[in-house]
This record gives sequence, structure tokens and C-alpha cells, in this order.
Amino acid sequence: MNERASKWVAFVLLVAALVPACGAYGAGGTTPIVVTVDRAEIPTQLGGRFAFQSTITNRGTTASDGLIAHLNVLSLRDGVYVDPEDWSSQRTRFLDAIPAGGSTTITWDMQAVNAGSFGVYVAVVPRLPAVRPPTTGLAVHIAVAERRTLNPGGILPLVLTVPTLLALLTLGLGFRRRTIA
Repeated sequence: MNERASKWVAFVLLVAALVPACGAYGAGGTTPIVVTVDRAEIPTQLGGRFAFQSTITNRGTTASDGLIAHLNVLSLRDGVYVDPEDWSSQRTRFLDAIPAGGSTTITWDMQAVNAGSFGVYVAVVPRLPAVRPPTTGLAVHIAVAERRTLNPGGILPLVLTVPTLLALLTLGLGFRRRTIA
């Protein structure tokens, strides 16, 4: 075996030895984290406020400490820009330790700022850099209907009043001219 190959093998063996020692999300071994949500779909309208809950469960034999839960929003249709900060002002939560067999529930308050079909999911990662991927729950489907109103932005009274006043003013001036002449 050449020197480069032997260095690669040594690196792989080192990483393989360190991964179980680091644990998934805590000291003292692997701590399997499971993320669940309380619903599969939320119908709402543009501008509507809604909430859902996620539960982070520690199915391991040791406490999990130093976890971060993060809320993610994405469009399920091509060509729709999503700015997650507009949907929720508090998308990152630093969690207290979760004992073995325990869980914690988070309520995520949101507002629909785009019409369309969206996926919202929670990812849980450790605070310290880890070699394991985030744990995610199922995505909640958010169906946002466009809100079509007869009076968007409260402009209907203005749209009706200005032309009416102009018409009355024109008629009034015409009537005055006829009475003077």
C-alpha cells in the first residue's frame, strides 16, 4: 500500500473511532433524537397567523444536552421566493437538556406571507460541531390561499369618493354657469 493510501486508511479509522465516542447529541454515547409534529397540513390565507407544535424526544439511554431546534420554510412550487424570517421571527430555539426517555414540545408561531404551497419542518442539531446530520421531522404542508377582497388595503372608499366628488363638482360648476348666464 502506498503512503497516500495508508494515510487515507488511518484517517478513516480515526473518524470511525471518534464518531461513536462523540455521540449523536450529547456525551456518553449515542442519543437518538426524534422530531414529530402535531399535524400534517395547515390551510390558511395570505396574511393569516397560525401555529403548530413539534416534539423533540430523546429515545436514548443518556440525557441529550446542547441541542438547537431550527424552523425551516420552503416553497413546494418552483419560482416562489421564500424569506423564512418573514414567516416567523423566532426560528431558532436553544433547548434545555432532555433526559433519557424524555421530550420537550415547542410551539412555532407563524404568519403566511406568500400564497401557494409550502413545507415547514424542524431540524435539530447539536450546539457543538458534529459529524452527524441534523435530525428532522416530517414537513407540515402549509396551503396558503390568496386573499382576494373587494377592498384591498382599504382603498375602496377613496376609489369611489374621488370620482363622485369630481363629478359633483363638474355638475355644480355647470349648473352655476347656467344660472348666472
